[in-house]
Amino acid sequence: MVAGATTVAASSVRSETTLVVADADSRERLLEVPVDQGTEVTLAYTHSVQKTPVEDVYVVDGTELRADRSVFHSFGAGLPTENVTRTDEGYVVSGSGSHEELFVVPGTIAGHELVVGGDRYDLVETADGGVVLTLAERTASDSLADWVSTVDARSVNHISNEASASTGAPLS
Repeated sequence: MVAGATTVAASSVRSETTLVVADADSRERLLEVPVDQGTEVTLAYTHSVQKTPVEDVYVVDGTELRADRSVFHSFGAGLPTENVTRTDEGYVVSGSGSHEELFVVPGTIAGHELVVGGDRYDLVETADGGVVLTLAERTASDSLADWVSTVDARSVNHISNEASASTGAPLS
């Protein structure tokens, strides 16, 4: 009876958007971060030649990541030279285009990080090769199912053993 009530409550909760970082080949999910519409998602890394920080900023826009701007701190190979504005952030170029999938190959020299809100995620440590960033809708039922599937069997056994000890009868 309680399980049915839990299912009803879980399925009535609104869905949320999740930024998914998956292995580019296998599509195994490596990281999932809840995001809202308008959330900035930043790929931060060190330019391989200039050795200065670069931030490619995307915005959650529907089911896509919209390129908003690139921020960098020096000029050099592979960095834009046209339509550049100098701001307090650094040199800024407006982004263009949107992506349902955004492919990244994290590198140790560049030290690729994903920044969502105030949280930073080390993509080099997270992945063992290329990754793809996508957005997915997740419902509370999905989250509950994931949580249930990851419950440690030892914890379940521990709870069962405690209940058995208090009643004197094994749970089955």
